[in-house]
Amino acid sequence: MKVGLVYDPIYLEHNTDPHPECARRLQETMELLEKSRVKQQLIEIHPERASLEELSLVHSADHISRIESVARSGGGWLDADTVMSPASYDVALYAAGGLLKATKAVMKGEMDSAFALVRPPGHHATETRAMGFCLFNNIAIAARQAMKEHNLDRVLIADFDVHHGNGTQDTFYRDPTVLYFSTHQYPFYPGTGSIKEVGAGEGQGATVNVPLPAWCGDEEYLQVFQQILVPTARRFQPQVILVSAGYDTHWADDISSMQVSITGLAQMVQTLKGLASELCQGRLVFTLEGGYHIPALAHSIKATLEVLLGAKDIDDPLGKPTYSRKAAGVEMIIQQVKSAHNLD
Repeated sequence: MKVGLVYDPIYLEHNTDPHPECARRLQETMELLEKSRVKQQLIEIHPERASLEELSLVHSADHISRIESVARSGGGWLDADTVMSPASYDVALYAAGGLLKATKAVMKGEMDSAFALVRPPGHHATETRAMGFCLFNNIAIAARQAMKEHNLDRVLIADFDVHHGNGTQDTFYRDPTVLYFSTHQYPFYPGTGSIKEVGAGEGQGATVNVPLPAWCGDEEYLQVFQQILVPTARRFQPQVILVSAGYDTHWADDISSMQVSITGLAQMVQTLKGLASELCQGRLVFTLEGGYHIPALAHSIKATLEVLLGAKDIDDPLGKPTYSRKAAGVEMIIQQVKSAHNLD
């Protein structure tokens, strides 16, 4: 299997310390990939800057100029969660551009799949607003550009971050050509992503939210993937699958109350890989979103890449949760989502 990896030291220049979304997330991940010799099995993808035209596929001119202006003025806080440094605008261009290049390489058949190890993340950024650590919506830009450049009319975006990707949902809420599927802790930041949010107008039914209660682990997530994602994807028949990969569902990550293990995350990736192989010639592209317990993040990304490379055995040094509670009402939620999307 030919698997690409987007990475560049420029992503470390988005200086946010002591923010949880910090450069160490990528530094320690790259160190692990080097040490484990996973990196040596990957095809390097060198990012390029996204153009203003590409950013404008999703974002308003005012939003783009505002982000540039804050950076040029020395950076600062955009809201209570989102901070910029002087280099952040340029870094964000390379984050979006890195995913664009990975998507193009997969669409052209230069590699089977790819992972964009980029920051800042993107799925909370809306047309006009940076929020939730995100400046530009990397995955929405990549989806729009892929559709434009490769004449696609069916793109699946799967989002397994613990937070709902409100910006991605907003971008495609009325668009029947992009199926947005999200699993997320609910109610939780940013407060969106209820079952009733299914899209509007021509896009009605193309937004599939699975709002999960706290304490869900491997069993619950895999149940959702098999009972909702798989049949939904098969019905939609995507031409490429893009993934907002947030690893903050891991049980060691204090930002959430989920209980997923590295093994469970690898099984989710295996499900996505299987769908891509079945439905869209294996075309599968991941981009990093959340994940703030750094050892869990690094080992989860390593496991993701190992699955993409075809490994059968996954190393899970953190193991099962040290403390767990039974999640309540998951079966009912699954049935409600199935009913909302005619999956029964």
